[in-house]
Amino acid sequence: MTAPFYKFGYFNDEVSLIIAFVIGLFFGFVLERGGFGSGRMLAAQFYFTDMRVFKVMFTAIVTAMIGLFYFAWMGFLDLSLVYYGDTYLLPQIVGGLILGIGFVIGGYCPGTSGVAIATGKLDAIFYALGGFFGIFVFGEMFPLLKDFFYSTHMGKVNLPQFFHVSYGFVLLVVILVAIAGFTLVEWGEKVVAKKRTENK
Repeated sequence: MTAPFYKFGYFNDEVSLIIAFVIGLFFGFVLERGGFGSGRMLAAQFYFTDMRVFKVMFTAIVTAMIGLFYFAWMGFLDLSLVYYGDTYLLPQIVGGLILGIGFVIGGYCPGTSGVAIATGKLDAIFYALGGFFGIFVFGEMFPLLKDFFYSTHMGKVNLPQFFHVSYGFVLLVVILVAIAGFTLVEWGEKVVAKKRTENK
């Protein structure tokens, strides 16, 4: 049996919704246990006071990439059938910057705010309401932004295709970046902790 299972018709739409719901519950639980349901802990990434979320997220990315690489190598997964959206380079860069600014200000991203709402955090509820308001404003302004929204279309392209390198090479680079990132944040945490201790 080859994955992705849905693309090969191994189960129908109704079963796929049930599977997605169960995976979503498990994913939300893992996010909460990893600290992703706390706005304070998420915002701490930008102050180098507690980099736990960075470490969990980067570990998850590397683990997923290694898993996909070896599943494809073993013939268990057809990477060409894994869905991802089209690339609109400039609008997505601008959107990413706006999302990042919102992350710093509010302490959440859309997904982590959902996790925090599930645990009853009021700040996450207001954050989500702000997100819905932003969606409404964007929808009303879309006719003015339409040309920019659809600009720099590159089709379906991933990093190996964009840089004309193998998936394995990209995986190696990401692993090296992860190691460097972990080393950097460990050093940053120690420096910040030392300064805070000296200032007391």
